[in-house]
Amino acid sequence: MTSIEITKKVSELMAVLENDIRNLEDNLTRLTELRTYIVKRDNASLQKMLERIQSESNNYKENESKRKLLRGEIAELMGCRFEQMTLTKLETELSGEQKIEAADKKLKLKALAEQLKREHLSTAVLLNDCARYNSLLLKSILEMGHARTITYSPKGYTERQSNSAFMNMQF
Repeated sequence: MTSIEITKKVSELMAVLENDIRNLEDNLTRLTELRTYIVKRDNASLQKMLERIQSESNNYKENESKRKLLRGEIAELMGCRFEQMTLTKLETELSGEQKIEAADKKLKLKALAEQLKREHLSTAVLLNDCARYNSLLLKSILEMGHARTITYSPKGYTERQSNSAFMNMQF
């Protein structure tokens, strides 16, 4: 194991981690936009957002593959298993500027991951509330005519309410 090889691979990994940080920041922005578009019922913007996400998905996959490859190469150079090669382990093995940079990336990634988790939960709660409100609205529309439960007579006939409309279309 040469320190030049490790230094080179760590520098490449730091660039990949910087892309991960940008991706997390982009995802945080997207979640905020998503909630805004949902509240505003802006279907056109939601569609554009979906198209943007689909077009950028290959970049995320490539970055993830590159991160895994570099992580494996660094683990091999340092004589440890892939699973053991974490930023914390790497930080303990490095010195100087690379150690500071690894610690900085680790802190940023951890903070962004926690923030993403909170924003994801906020978005999930909003979507859950929207579904609940839609269900209540639909239920109130369907029960507008005070429909009662339909029961069957012993002969198999039903008595339906014929004096109430499904929906009143008058203004």
